[in-house]
Amino acid sequence: MLKLVGLTKRYGSDALALDAVTLDVPAGQVVALIGPSGAGKSTLIRCVNRLVEPTSGTVSLDGLEVTALGRRALRLARRRIGMIFQEFALVERLTVMENVLSGRLGYVGFWKSFLRRFPQSDIQRAFQLLDRVGLVDFVDKRADALSGGQRQRVGIARALMQAPDLLLVDEPTASLDPKTSRQIMRLLAELCAERGLATIINIHDVQLAQRFVQRVIGLRAGRVVYDGPPDGLTPDVLTAIYGEEDWTGTQEDAEEEARVRGQVLIDRDRLQGA
Repeated sequence: MLKLVGLTKRYGSDALALDAVTLDVPAGQVVALIGPSGAGKSTLIRCVNRLVEPTSGTVSLDGLEVTALGRRALRLARRRIGMIFQEFALVERLTVMENVLSGRLGYVGFWKSFLRRFPQSDIQRAFQLLDRVGLVDFVDKRADALSGGQRQRVGIARALMQAPDLLLVDEPTASLDPKTSRQIMRLLAELCAERGLATIINIHDVQLAQRFVQRVIGLRAGRVVYDGPPDGLTPDVLTAIYGEEDWTGTQEDAEEEARVRGQVLIDRDRLQGA
């Protein structure tokens, strides 16, 4: 699905944000990018859709080399890459429905979207997505009247309106409380599984990454220093990513969460079999 080879980004003559990153993300896999501030996480996902231009290296999506595309071809390729932003990036004065329908801009064109002339099939799909993210009763509410968690759900629905093959998510829980953060990460994991979406989530919260993704990539100073399963984030690995700290509690919390999830599944199966 997604293939990065030698991806490098340098700002000016000295600042190296990404240092020859090479990795593959297969279809259907949800990956968390973790690492300290300045490690290159946001730069990496923005290089994938060329919101930031790489200095060197290649980005390929199903064999299409995104880094080699001209402006028009890149615009078409971006239809296949959904993006969810940390600060939501909603149009505050527009309604929830209008913000979600803006995910079809790459398909219906500027003037039709400006005049709000979306096909009925798009409107129906928007209703379905809003129902799925729990906001079907908010279609006519303005974006500036929503809570942070509701705004993030609108952003998720808008990205999925593109029917993307790849989803890029930048700090989806940075401004949310712990309960809402778990709900948003759970929703993202479920939606990606339902649609078989390859997904990269840039996230600071290690415990959330351990709970809700299939694979974790740790970056430090623009380099990949860990690439493996969430349960491989031992204290030694976390020290290699972030530096010296007592990481024992993080690992124990993740193990407890896994135990609780397992018990919930057992109880559910027992009830269904009753």
